[in-house]
Amino acid sequence: MPKSRHAEGNKATGTVTSGNLKSAKATKPPQKVDNTSVAASEKKGVDRPSEKDRKKDVPHPRMQYDDKSRVEKAKRRAVVNHTESRNRVELFRHLPQYEHGSQLPDLEAKFFQLEPVHPSVYKVGLQYLSGDISGGNARCIAMLQAFQDAIKDYTVPPEKTLVRDLTAKISSYVSFLIECRPLSISMGNAIRFLKSQIAKLPLTLSESESKTSLQSDIERFIYEKIILADKVIVEHAVTKIRDGDVLLTYGSSSAVEMILLRAHELGKQFQVVVVDSRPSLKGKLLLRRLVEKGLTCTYTHINAVSFIMHEVTRVFLGASSVLSNGTVYSGVGTASVAMVAHAFHVPVIVCCEAFKFHERVQLDSICSNELGDPDVISKVSGRGDVNHLDAWANAENLQLLNLIYDATPSDYVSIIVTDYGMIPPTSVPVVVREYSREQVWI
Repeated sequence: MPKSRHAEGNKATGTVTSGNLKSAKATKPPQKVDNTSVAASEKKGVDRPSEKDRKKDVPHPRMQYDDKSRVEKAKRRAVVNHTESRNRVELFRHLPQYEHGSQLPDLEAKFFQLEPVHPSVYKVGLQYLSGDISGGNARCIAMLQAFQDAIKDYTVPPEKTLVRDLTAKISSYVSFLIECRPLSISMGNAIRFLKSQIAKLPLTLSESESKTSLQSDIERFIYEKIILADKVIVEHAVTKIRDGDVLLTYGSSSAVEMILLRAHELGKQFQVVVVDSRPSLKGKLLLRRLVEKGLTCTYTHINAVSFIMHEVTRVFLGASSVLSNGTVYSGVGTASVAMVAHAFHVPVIVCCEAFKFHERVQLDSICSNELGDPDVISKVSGRGDVNHLDAWANAENLQLLNLIYDATPSDYVSIIVTDYGMIPPTSVPVVVREYSREQVWI
């Protein structure tokens, strides 16, 4: 057994026993206090952030909905009246499980009563709740534009500072949006960016100048981190498409759609396989748009992915986020498609903007996820005769689980295309570090 470094140090300097330790303490001369060094240390301590400021930098722990006391406190502060699901899945009790459809009428009735919530933020919250706005980029852009409108109409209350009061306002807006639908990881990154920009506002700026600066920061974030990033991803990813390829994609990703359309514009000859799954069936919308542009497409459900994978040459997938350990956090079913492709030795190419990268490490889809409406699983679109689960909520021993996301391990991902270039999953921590540093110096 190798010796520890501490043991090696004792061997070199001599072993200190309890006996000679006491004598050393007894014979140790009193130390002279250097006033200059104390003053210097006190002066140095002034620049050190206080304990309260350091706590602000620590991310707030995610709400655990199996904690009854915290849930009761959250209900008292809530704007929307949530009705808890009767048949809750035991393994996912820490996630919010509410009866869908109960919040929207209550929220619409309070449109003119919610004074703290800006109308633009309120409208976006309604659209989140009804499902009119979906997709990581669309939700993030809508949120930032709502914040932009809120900042434009904001005025500093008397005897308050803009930095503190506006930060509190943004936090209240975020709390409202979370009540409508849990935030995505990319939205959390965008909120953190906005709050950092508010904190860095110079005190010499007037109120109107500060508001203009923040509005331009939001505009620049949307253009550079989302719109321009997607264009860079398209230019990188399109080089991976060759004539005669059969490309498979799952669900509907805006980045993957732009890649396929760009490759078609360049005159490349390829076929597209759109894999879809219930209950959202987002692939249908993607299929319609691709066929209208003249692409040759095949449509199938996820249960047939292993049958069709032997014809596929490359798999293109979108992502809601890429975590620090290379795990791809995306729509449920993505992991299954990636695993089947890996078994057939088909390259899996994930397309994700850098602002969606996160320093979190996640190994499963249980600790952090979002639960959708369980009722939509019990129905089959276009098949009214399939009604075997109509009264499922009355069965005490039956719970329906509608997960929104899943986690794809990095082992099943060949390459990640981002606005920093094409990287292997092992290089994700580098992008996270560089992106964080870039945000600091913006």
